[in-house]
Amino acid sequence: MSVPSLRSAIAARRIDPLAPGVDGLYADHLVRVIRDSPLAGEAAPQPIVRTEHFTLRRRGRRVELGHSLRPEQLDNDLAGLLAEELFAPGWLSGSDIFERVFTGVVRSCVDGPLPAWTTFYDNTLARIRRYWRAPEAAGHSSIAGFAPVYRRTLDLVAPGTVLDLGSCFGFLPLLLAERGRRTVIASDLSRGTMRLLDAVARARGLTLDVLACDAAHVPRPDRSVDTVTVIHVLEHLDPGHGDAVVREALRLARRRVVVAVPYEDEPTAAYGHVRCFTPDQLTDLGRRTGHRFSVGAFHGGWLVVDPG
Repeated sequence: MSVPSLRSAIAARRIDPLAPGVDGLYADHLVRVIRDSPLAGEAAPQPIVRTEHFTLRRRGRRVELGHSLRPEQLDNDLAGLLAEELFAPGWLSGSDIFERVFTGVVRSCVDGPLPAWTTFYDNTLARIRRYWRAPEAAGHSSIAGFAPVYRRTLDLVAPGTVLDLGSCFGFLPLLLAERGRRTVIASDLSRGTMRLLDAVARARGLTLDVLACDAAHVPRPDRSVDTVTVIHVLEHLDPGHGDAVVREALRLARRRVVVAVPYEDEPTAAYGHVRCFTPDQLTDLGRRTGHRFSVGAFHGGWLVVDPG
């Protein structure tokens, strides 16, 4: 997914979002994230930069990030804060570091792995709904940028079962599950992200199936769901892989495939974007499906294919 969402928010082979840890601290071999200030008794290296929300230091070979975020501020707008204050100016770079410091801020903001993530999800979903109710007051933020994309997707999904490809944190599958659909399946390449989403869905009392798989190779039979959604996924994939994902969505869908992409002048590297789309490219993609399709624009580009 795009701004505001991380396409590969937690790399399963490297980051365990629910791993035990020390309250107020997240650390791995590349980053160290601390709530408020360095731990008592530690000598703090000189800051590289201080921003409105973060203090960046280097401790040996690791990036050290201090932050002042409170639990009530913890939501997916964190993606925008990190991008604007640290990555866009060039203080930090690379999607791997982005994923790690993102995870570190969440984990260090609230004590306990699952309470930290449920706070993050609760705040994000509440703010998505707030923007739906009052879009004129939304302003500019990661959540405000993506809330209308979720709303549009909910309107386009056909009745019945739905499979979301490349779910990342899974806000869309959770919103679908809250509507009481018979079956909602979230999928992502990251096993860690899917394990996290499963735990959060259970904590919220929602029924949600999760799959850890490549979106181009989904272990489900042909025409096994009514709708397949591919929301802000293709910009993260090279053209060959992206085309394979669309073919897989068409294989799985009985009634509808919904594809959404951002329109960007340049791929946003911090979020793992590797290519841009134009309306003509979406139209060409629709023609190549061989099915009835439509292309539209609403906070980015939309391709809706009706194989049924």
